[in-house]
Amino acid sequence: MGLRSSLAITAGRLTRWGLSKVLRRNASQLPGRVALALDPTLMGRLAERATWGSVVVCGTNGKTTTNNLIADALEAGGRSVLCNRVGANMAPGVVSALLTARSADVAVIEADELSTVRILPSLRPRYLVLLNLFRDQLDRAGEIDHVQDVIVRALSLSPQTALVINGDDPLCAAVARRAAEAGTRVLAFGIDEDLHLSADRVPEARFCPACGAELEYAFRSYAQLGSYRCPRCDFRRPALDVAARAVTVGREGVAFDLVMPSRPTRRLHAGFGGTYMVYNLLAVCAAVTLVGGGVDDVQRALERYRPQNGRLQHFDVGGREVILNLAKNPTGLNQNLSLLAADDREKAVFVVVNDNPNDGTDVSWVWDVDFERLLDQRVSRVHVGGTRANDVQVRLKYAGIKAEVARGVTEVVGRLGDLPVSVPLYVLTNYSALAGAKAELTRLGGDR
Repeated sequence: MGLRSSLAITAGRLTRWGLSKVLRRNASQLPGRVALALDPTLMGRLAERATWGSVVVCGTNGKTTTNNLIADALEAGGRSVLCNRVGANMAPGVVSALLTARSADVAVIEADELSTVRILPSLRPRYLVLLNLFRDQLDRAGEIDHVQDVIVRALSLSPQTALVINGDDPLCAAVARRAAEAGTRVLAFGIDEDLHLSADRVPEARFCPACGAELEYAFRSYAQLGSYRCPRCDFRRPALDVAARAVTVGREGVAFDLVMPSRPTRRLHAGFGGTYMVYNLLAVCAAVTLVGGGVDDVQRALERYRPQNGRLQHFDVGGREVILNLAKNPTGLNQNLSLLAADDREKAVFVVVNDNPNDGTDVSWVWDVDFERLLDQRVSRVHVGGTRANDVQVRLKYAGIKAEVARGVTEVVGRLGDLPVSVPLYVLTNYSALAGAKAELTRLGGDR
């Protein structure tokens, strides 16, 4: 390693030390920015510290949870792992994570979809795991076809990288089809049965990416995910290399039979999540076994997993259960509403939407959320908050739901004082509101 790279590493580590030890601040981004300013090629050099190589995880929803569970499972199997666990998923965040150790067996890296074109050519990962593609932050990311173009381009710049896709997502399958034409090896995971769930009102993909005909579905799991085929051409859901069968989803979590070639069927269970989590766990199993780990390692990681980043984190506030989760786009919020539907208790809901730059300033997506689902559930109170609270309030009014504006979680908890503590509160926030809500809940109570 040359002098320039050595200076960049030293500067990055000093920045990390100053931020974390002296200023007591987050050090997930700035150390990488400093290091890359001194050596723009540093990511590729740091990637060599992972002796086996790396796995990169990207997709609209579920990246952080999936990425961290892959890392947890590999560590449960005895491997040392480099991982950007806090979700800093652009180039500076990746470099900041890689600066933390001199060597490891494997790197497990979350990547922003638009950043893959910079991250993949530098890391040269063995596998890219593509979880799903939904509209998100339209003012920054643009429409999905632009995101697809970027990922295909990134794979062309890292020809040794194999692609692991959610085969149930036609938008992911379209990326795989284009990448495979250029020689990329593709593996697919998915749910191999009809869960008999109601379809979302506004799916992300209706038409065949190859010929434009309307896709036909044998069944849908949620949004555009399911078993699809084009009636006019050969575009269809790919054969599944990793599949879930006998799926159960409820308030107590998810469970399914994991079916993989040349491996005995294994029952997996996790005490959290909804249908979307089944897909995340399939991605975890695919990645872990490709690295050389075992399904038992995945199950051990699931049993030890305790969310700490606000995603499906549970709190106890004066005896009342409060469930905090991220909901940053229509599909994510619809899946949260499905979680509520699986909870047959009376409940209260607090929806927080900001329009800060890291959220996306265009919040028109709230009109694509199926808030009408709340009418069929035992929801006794609905509150809204954030910089766009009134926009959400109007959307709920059109859904036939009366919502009150609140300044924060503390105020909502106070207003629920006349309800029994057996009534849980679901707090659903987009990006910039998540940390504030988590801080309030931590101050009000503790992890449940």
